[in-house]
Amino acid sequence: MDASKVAGCFKDKTILITGSTGFLGKLLVEKILRAQPGVKKIYLLVRASDNVAAKQRVIHEIVGNELFGVLREKHGADFHSFIKEKLSALAGDIIHENLGLEITRAKQLFEEIDIIVNGAATTNFYDRYDVALASNTFGTIHVCKFAKQCARLKLLLHVSTAYVAGTQEGRILEKPLQMGQTLKEGRCLDIEAELELANDVKAKLVMERSGISHGQLEKVAMKELGLKRANYFGWPNVYVFTKAMGEMLLGTMRGELPVVIIRPSIIVSTYQDPFPGWIEGVRTMDVMIAASYEQKLPCFISGPILDSIPGDMVVSASMVAMATHYNCAGAEVVYHVTSALQNPLSCNILEESVYAYVLINPREKDDKRTIQHKRPLLFSRYAYFHAYMVLAYMTRLVVLYLANYVLLGGRFTEYYNKLSRSLNSLMFVAKLYAPYVFFKGCFDDTNMRKLWGTTGARHGDGYMFNFDPSCINWRQYLFNTHIPAVVKVANQMKKEGRK
Repeated sequence: MDASKVAGCFKDKTILITGSTGFLGKLLVEKILRAQPGVKKIYLLVRASDNVAAKQRVIHEIVGNELFGVLREKHGADFHSFIKEKLSALAGDIIHENLGLEITRAKQLFEEIDIIVNGAATTNFYDRYDVALASNTFGTIHVCKFAKQCARLKLLLHVSTAYVAGTQEGRILEKPLQMGQTLKEGRCLDIEAELELANDVKAKLVMERSGISHGQLEKVAMKELGLKRANYFGWPNVYVFTKAMGEMLLGTMRGELPVVIIRPSIIVSTYQDPFPGWIEGVRTMDVMIAASYEQKLPCFISGPILDSIPGDMVVSASMVAMATHYNCAGAEVVYHVTSALQNPLSCNILEESVYAYVLINPREKDDKRTIQHKRPLLFSRYAYFHAYMVLAYMTRLVVLYLANYVLLGGRFTEYYNKLSRSLNSLMFVAKLYAPYVFFKGCFDDTNMRKLWGTTGARHGDGYMFNFDPSCINWRQYLFNTHIPAVVKVANQMKKEGRK
């Protein structure tokens, strides 16, 4: 399937996209508009108080983003009229029936929509259980029910994550998840019971506690519950656990609805499209990159490989999959949009690339003096890292605590609290990321390679819908594209006072 046929799939089509204010969502909206300006309409479901507020979010957070610079230059003076004609903002949320839309509006959309892309999710590894369930699990069902009422619908594309596989080892196939399956023997997952548990725990907290601090106590308790339940069934965090449950429900309730599930691995900055190095926020491996650059990473964990894939490749694979499976009733196809099987990124290459970048582009103090970069100490096992942190830092922290209050009258309390927060945060982040850093599975990408084969492109570079991970030179990409992008975003967030 050549590029013109892929783009042609979206001509005169009406598309509903959830999660359009997210990283992948913005990339998808921009790519559809650029690849197929003949698209009839793209509805963007965004959380807002009303449609006016929703429109403002679309204008400021999506259209106003630097990502749309290529499209803006292409259309020139007609850009705003083009956007006004093609994009329509809807105030709503997938956590509600009918996506939170008024019934008259929903009925109108039932007669218009050809394709639905569900990209809305909460991606926080340590989120509240009730929040993650509402969005990642039951939100998926609300989208499915909405899709089944759309008379013209020819495809529902659901964006998931490859790590719904949890901590499995060996080759992990591109197969739908079965309802109730868990990753620990002898345990059966009842999704409705999990929702009841979350609601019961929250209700109990409301009854037992009141006052100013109640909100924070409830937040911590619900986060701990999510992590506990995920670990109980074999998943490393609440994000992948609730996404897995969402997939299970989707498979059970879709009926004859044609569904494509996209499961990307760790998503990194754009490789080439619409330009190299576009990224938003600092997450997963980027946390290590930013902290190392800032000299706030004395030590960390390091495994064999990090299965990573540029965001533009995820979007390109999604669009080719939509064109391939459009109007294929009854289909449920899973694609692992991953890289480790064809072109693995080793943690050694990542660490060496960061070190090389900082040596050539060192940070400077306010007086313009160069800050000497110290290479972080890396551990091949989390247990080793934890033991080192306790011996090298936490023990000293206890001594500082005692000296501060017993001998120094509390003069170093602020310094102690700051140091304690930093060390605890480092240990917590390492624990959350350990399942990814030390992941022992390998994502089979047979379906994705077959999909790439349909494009007829021999090499990814230069093809409009490139999702060929074998074309990535990881050293060059990291040094010239990804690391500079992460440093730029981290510096911007620092200026704005964001974490």
